[in-house]
Amino acid sequence: MTQAQGAPPRTALRPLEDALAQLLGFARPLAGTHLVSTFDADGRVLARELVSPLQVPPQDNSSMDGYAVRIEEIPDEGVSLPVSQRIPAGSAAQPLVPATAARIFTGAPVPEGADAIVMQEDTQPDGDRVRILRVPGRGQWIRRSGEDVRKGDVVLPAGSRLGPAALGLAASIGCEQLEVAPRPRVALFSTGDELVMPGQVAPADMKPGAIYNSNRFFLRALLVRLGCEVTDLGIVPDRRDATIDALSRAAQSHDLILTSGGVSVGEEDHIKPAVQSLGSLDLWQIAMKPGKPFAYGRIKDAHFIGLPGNPVSSFVTFLLLVRPFLLKLQGGTQLAPKAIRLPAHFSLPRADKRREFLRARRTAEGGVELFPNQSSGVLTSAVWAEGLVDNPPGQTIARGDTVSFIPLAELLA
Repeated sequence: MTQAQGAPPRTALRPLEDALAQLLGFARPLAGTHLVSTFDADGRVLARELVSPLQVPPQDNSSMDGYAVRIEEIPDEGVSLPVSQRIPAGSAAQPLVPATAARIFTGAPVPEGADAIVMQEDTQPDGDRVRILRVPGRGQWIRRSGEDVRKGDVVLPAGSRLGPAALGLAASIGCEQLEVAPRPRVALFSTGDELVMPGQVAPADMKPGAIYNSNRFFLRALLVRLGCEVTDLGIVPDRRDATIDALSRAAQSHDLILTSGGVSVGEEDHIKPAVQSLGSLDLWQIAMKPGKPFAYGRIKDAHFIGLPGNPVSSFVTFLLLVRPFLLKLQGGTQLAPKAIRLPAHFSLPRADKRREFLRARRTAEGGVELFPNQSSGVLTSAVWAEGLVDNPPGQTIARGDTVSFIPLAELLA
């Protein structure tokens, strides 16, 4: 079959892994760092490794309410010992008097000379004495100094994306503030005369061909989750002059311009020529489904990324390409999602020449099933799904085959 006369020249599709490698090659970490409160650092990327100035816990302490003892003094069950001291958490402990027990509480320092804790359920208090009902083992219920963190340990390397557990760990070594990478400044806009904002027109009054702008909502949410400062420029009309004006203004004060729609090759798709008129377009169609129409370029000092207009295409290409790009701009080191291998509880008898990312979720039997409609316009599939089945090009799938499943939790964190 020959190409139709007057049709745009066909462009060889670039493999996703090549496109991602080239895209990440353009991403240089943003200059400078910010010092922020540890309370406010969730989602930020750590700019400098965090080294512990102390041991955690700082000294041996009890992990149970009970009694601190010497095991050599408890050869059998039923031994009765006088209680020589009481040690609440936060108090200092005196050395354990021989042939006695010390009443101790969770988190309290273990007294010198004690080598086990007997939890209170295994004791029977009797006035100022305590009867030990179970012979303890050495080190029982004692948390050793430094068992969590040792002084001088690197507890969080530079490039770590900070989550709730990481913030708690930073606080546990006394960090009130953390040095983090700057937030990427992102200008976001959509193109398309068919787009209408929710609330602007009632559903009953929508004109033929009009659709509500869903992409703007999930793209902004994804950007905010990745720690970006987002400038929402709204909907740009399907005119080249309006597109050039929006791009030119956005390039003046942003690190990235992100658009959805208008990156195909139709007469009303103005993004590609508009970017080329202002700067350069370095990356074009990718061999992935959904998401073939994808564009990368530069306008002055700003990066440009153009996503396809179909909502699932826009959603998936953001997760697989824009997300790692933005993390690298922040100096992030964990860019690739972790996939797991699961049995297919479905069949895919027709292979596609592109690498497919199929919306899927786990079954109760430990496998994975597909959403029935894999169209790039069916956003319901992205809500239903728990992840993406990464299927190589030209690959059919029979029920029972092992497939690569990328949990959305890996991509939305």
